[in-house]
Amino acid sequence: MSDPAEIIAGLPHLPGVYRMLNAAGEVLYVGKALDLKKRVSSYFQKTSGQSPRIAIMVGQIATVETTVTRSEGEALLLENNLIKALNPRYNILFRDDKSYPYLVVTGHEYPRLGFHRGPLDAKHRYFGPFPGAGAVRESIQLMQKVFRIRTCEDTVFTNRSRPCLLHQIKRCTAPCVNLVDAASYNEDVNSAELFLSGKEDEVVQRLESRMTAAAERMEYEEAALVRDRITALRRVREKQFVSDEGGRDTDVIGFARVSGVTCVNLVMIRGGHHLGDKNFFPRNAEEWGEDEVLEAFLAQHYLRHGIPHQIVVGARFDAAPFEEALAAQAGRKVHINMNPTGARRVWLEMAAKNARLGAEQAVSSQSTQETRLAALQQALELGETMQRIECFDVSHTMGEATVASCVVYDRGAMQNSEYRRYNIRSAEPGDDYGAMREVLSRRYGKIVAAEGKLPDLVLIDGGKGQLGIAVEVFAELGLEHVPLVAVAKGEERKPGLEQLIMPGRAESLMLGADHPALHLVQTIRDEAHRFAITGHRARRAKSRNTSPLESISGIGAKRRQRLLMRFGGLRGLLSASVDDLVQVEGISRLLAEKIYQELH
Repeated sequence: MSDPAEIIAGLPHLPGVYRMLNAAGEVLYVGKALDLKKRVSSYFQKTSGQSPRIAIMVGQIATVETTVTRSEGEALLLENNLIKALNPRYNILFRDDKSYPYLVVTGHEYPRLGFHRGPLDAKHRYFGPFPGAGAVRESIQLMQKVFRIRTCEDTVFTNRSRPCLLHQIKRCTAPCVNLVDAASYNEDVNSAELFLSGKEDEVVQRLESRMTAAAERMEYEEAALVRDRITALRRVREKQFVSDEGGRDTDVIGFARVSGVTCVNLVMIRGGHHLGDKNFFPRNAEEWGEDEVLEAFLAQHYLRHGIPHQIVVGARFDAAPFEEALAAQAGRKVHINMNPTGARRVWLEMAAKNARLGAEQAVSSQSTQETRLAALQQALELGETMQRIECFDVSHTMGEATVASCVVYDRGAMQNSEYRRYNIRSAEPGDDYGAMREVLSRRYGKIVAAEGKLPDLVLIDGGKGQLGIAVEVFAELGLEHVPLVAVAKGEERKPGLEQLIMPGRAESLMLGADHPALHLVQTIRDEAHRFAITGHRARRAKSRNTSPLESISGIGAKRRQRLLMRFGGLRGLLSASVDDLVQVEGISRLLAEKIYQELH
């Protein structure tokens, strides 16, 4: 920036968001401020105390853009939206996970217990969010054991003629065949909801009353069943090693940094129950302090996900704008506890320990990946600058629904966001060579045209034939300098016996089952195979569940029904001539010819 003073002079003493831009117009950093003028000017005054990373950023700033807001809380919301949209290279960035899973109790006459992820429907009751799908399924199994609520889908429930296996093993009371009346079933559902809300004592009292009443009626078998449910419930309570007074929803956030790897651990407590924890590894966080990392986490995580009543953290910072913004979004008061005592202090220590373990595991994994990459560089005699590897695989069933995959390994990890699938269109069904030619031509033709980023190594899942196709495609595109390796399955397709085939080498390379380079190749190859077969199965299922008539313009639901009824199904329709098709009501000669051409 030629003269920072000119821009600073025009800034107001008001809350808002500022954006640092370089000469190319790229956003380097997005920040919020209670006083824009003071905050922006501080970057150009405190040059001696700045970290090397911030000093480099300041040296690249060409201009500063600002947006004034009504409050610092409003600035926090805008800052988060801009960070999410722009991904500035100097901001702390947390991965935007998909929505968290919930346990749902549906609003049916006989409610169903199930797993839910996505928008919430007011017709149902939701409990959570949970840190992962495993925690939800574990809770569902517990609810089945203690309260015996159905988990089957409505289509199964409405078509049962006799109880299923879950009833036989005492995991469901079989409302589908009326073995329990609606009042008794809904009493169990209400007890489950009370338990999930943290009111275990009330649930135990209810069950004890039912057991006593059954015993007084001399229904001793029923009383024994209720007694067993009380015992199971008490065992669960014994395992519940954390419990909050009043069952308030609480999140506890721990922080740790080991060998430059930063980890934030989120512990979720809902209704007094510890639901589990989840680790987050932010980018660009190496030179930021704990308070700044936790501020970034609060803004980027909670403004996209469910907000609890209380958040416990171990760092000190100005929590007022966060409480204001979170309360506005949640529609109720949200407290950020930065000085926890008693049980909350124990929770925070637990979260910090989990964060440290997560960071240590990440460091160990990072070291392992570096070792494997170095071993592969040496085995293939490639330069030490090799970092980015792309791998291709083709999947189909007897030529049906052919899908090719491309997975990317870069910066020491698989880069899921850069994975791509390709529906093969030009190759003949079952022609693996043609499919490989198409996917390589489409991917690298586009990259060459756009002058995009090329890989340092390309792996092909296949043998000499697939490698030969890859060599031809790369020669046509002028990419002869990009190394190619085919990964051929070993004898009897046993892992560890793979052969690495390279252009221009007479003999293939076998590294041995324990070689770290082979472990890396296997990891990338297996991921390409998984990604390809998942896409193939989805495409195959879609094609098998979709009538070819649906893709023909001019054929609506009624005409489709008439055609299928007239010829007894799709097989009969395929054998019909144009003259036969014209005999169907609503089908003209022109449309009949069109249908015949499309089906053949």
